Amino acid sequence: MRIFEELESEVRGYVRSFPAIFDTAKGSYIYDEHGTKYIDFFAGAGTLNYGHNNPIITEALIEYLQRDGIVHALDKATVAKKSFLQKFQDTILVPRGLNYKIQFTGPTGTNAVETALKLARMVKRRSNVIAFTNGYHGLTMGALAVTGNDFYRDESYGARNNADSVPFDGYFGPDVNTIDYLRKFLTDGSSGIDLPAAIIVETVQGEGGINVASTKWLQELSELCHEFDILLIIDDIQVGNGRTGTFFSFEEAGIKPDMVCMSKSIGGGLPMAILLMRPELDQWQPGEHTGTFRGNNLAFVAATQALSYWENEDFSESIKYKGRIMQEELQKIADKYPQLDIELRGRGMVWGLDIGRGGFPGEVSKEAFANHLIIELAGADDSVVKFLPALTIEEETLREGMALIDKAIGDVLQRSDDARKGIVA
Repeated sequence: MRIFEELESEVRGYVRSFPAIFDTAKGSYIYDEHGTKYIDFFAGAGTLNYGHNNPIITEALIEYLQRDGIVHALDKATVAKKSFLQKFQDTILVPRGLNYKIQFTGPTGTNAVETALKLARMVKRRSNVIAFTNGYHGLTMGALAVTGNDFYRDESYGARNNADSVPFDGYFGPDVNTIDYLRKFLTDGSSGIDLPAAIIVETVQGEGGINVASTKWLQELSELCHEFDILLIIDDIQVGNGRTGTFFSFEEAGIKPDMVCMSKSIGGGLPMAILLMRPELDQWQPGEHTGTFRGNNLAFVAATQALSYWENEDFSESIKYKGRIMQEELQKIADKYPQLDIELRGRGMVWGLDIGRGGFPGEVSKEAFANHLIIELAGADDSVVKFLPALTIEEETLREGMALIDKAIGDVLQRSDDARKGIVA
């Protein structure tokens, strides 16, 4: 690991959590340079919903490259882009009764968020945007302004301009309706919060700790936006692309956002981000918002293949089935260790075990890695062990991974208890 320590910036993160040099990967497994196999419950932070080196994606990419298919084209028309647009319309938009224009932004999620915020402000001629506590929307300056965690928001960046944060669903507990709270701010001319151009929200806060917005809360938020002429932006970057069981995470609530930000798994594992917008919001002048890598043709090829999973309901049903397995098995783990007071939260195939004991979740992740399972943490204080397996994971592998987490929690707890009693291993 010396070369990484000597040459790579101190900002590197995951290499510290998972100190191995990885070489190959397939499906839900990743292998280090010595051939050691790890179960992957991280899935590229939600980028690899279809697994590592998915064969239908890989074969299409190889074929495309071997025929000298164009790789870089800015926003020129290409066969690869045409195929993606047609597939997305036929497979995703039309069956759901959604009418959106598609904008290809820079290749990362934060680019999609920046685009949405810029467009909302331009259309509404207002500068303020409202986001939510524990929200995470990216780390470029505009997106950072609507990201909650102060670890990322040193005030010297000046990143809080034209943005306000209000309580997410459940922030004050189950008895406080935070939509009523928000409504009070919007109707009170002395609240200090200006009428926003847009409200941006994740239906499930991934990095924020797997905080799940209820269907009722999302519906009320949508109604409030209509009432006050505010654009509703859903950030579906991490929990879209099927993560909650449906392609879009907001489908269950029956709402139709004004804009939807997508990235991560939309590119089939390759860099790609898009902004979906109601057609009347598409008020850009040609070239008014641009970027060198807004047309990743390899990602178009990969994405078109990935969308084939959504041609019928089978894939969605398989996600919901495996999601139920995760919920049941993780609840058993939570019940097994009552002394930890674990809270289980999640939907579909995104779940979190909130273990409040300081430093304990980090020890669990470290122990799991020692037992060849990769899993990350979430929440403002890294208090949540976060489960993001590939949606294509085999049931046997899924259960094996959760058993490793059970073992890791038990082993860390035993060491902790032994240390407290003065027992030397």
